[in-house]
Amino acid sequence: MNIGLYQSAAALSALERWQDVTTQNITSSQVTGYRKRTVDFSGISMGELQADPSRTKIGSGDNPQSIFPKATFGINFQNGESYPTQRPLDLAIEGDGYFQVQLPDESKAYTRAGEFRVNPQRGLINGNGYPVLNADGEPIVFLPEGGEIAIAEDGSVSQGTTKLGKIAIQTFEDPKALTAVSGGLFIPKEGVDPIAVEKPFVMQGHLEGSNVTPLREMVALVQIARAYEANQKIMTTQDQTLAKALETLG
Repeated sequence: MNIGLYQSAAALSALERWQDVTTQNITSSQVTGYRKRTVDFSGISMGELQADPSRTKIGSGDNPQSIFPKATFGINFQNGESYPTQRPLDLAIEGDGYFQVQLPDESKAYTRAGEFRVNPQRGLINGNGYPVLNADGEPIVFLPEGGEIAIAEDGSVSQGTTKLGKIAIQTFEDPKALTAVSGGLFIPKEGVDPIAVEKPFVMQGHLEGSNVTPLREMVALVQIARAYEANQKIMTTQDQTLAKALETLG
């Protein structure tokens, strides 16, 4: 087996995955509350290149190893920058925490995207149409007679002089326990429970942007293109060398 040829092919596959992640980050860089997707590469040993059973092994480095690249995907949970919108139902969380919404199957999801609105039933919903929950796990519903909506820094919601509850701001001990799904939502792994943020800081009339830096992602695309080209040349050279060897040996 031509190890070098297989290594280059594995590198091309890893680069394609990196390109997919980078492209997703660029296209989602303007999405409210979006979290940058990441990819880390490491080498995985596929066994010894020349195992010699007659040798007395002293350490793992006695025989050279065939190393193939392995891609590990993740999410960068660093907060994005907030910007003013002056719309009363636009909310941004300064610091730690997530808004809690209820999915159609009555399970809970979490998001940093605070671009909310009111549905025909006067309920507060997110951009996907899912109800935003209060600290008691119930949907927030506004009064039929209307009135100015005010949301305090601790998430307390008022309409006129009537208090309607407090928006739930939850967090998790380990962000890696969250799985990203469509619509800017995160779902915790089974058995992982959220923790209420004791002193949340909610900004009314603001939204949090993504934490993607488009210029860095563009630079990454250039790096990917160069690495891809280099591995293609290596594969071509190895293929030509193998072809000459077969021709010479008959």
